[in-house]
Amino acid sequence: MAETTDPDELEARIAKTRAELAHTVDAIADRVSPKRVAERSVESVKERANAFVASVGDALGVRQKPVQLGQDPDGLWDEEQPNLAPVLIGVGAVLVVGAAIVLLRRRRKR
Repeated sequence: MAETTDPDELEARIAKTRAELAHTVDAIADRVSPKRVAERSVESVKERANAFVASVGDALGVRQKPVQLGQDPDGLWDEEQPNLAPVLIGVGAVLVVGAAIVLLRRRRKR
């Protein structure tokens, strides 16, 4: 890059560099601000929770219905009630197995 001694051109370069640097600093400050970090974290948790709910719904054969703000919560399942029997059976099985493991460990310690 050729060096220039023209004061006006140097001032223009300095002003351009200052503007670019100010823009970069603002972008960095926005990216690391606690408010923005918290917003991104909340969005990430929401996305993962929605994906988890969708995967559980798919496993149970329950179709998700979009819920709108202000919608009557009592009428959400008017068309089709979710089948909770598989979920309850699974939870019961996990509890029985967990209790059996705890009892076996206590007997071994005696």
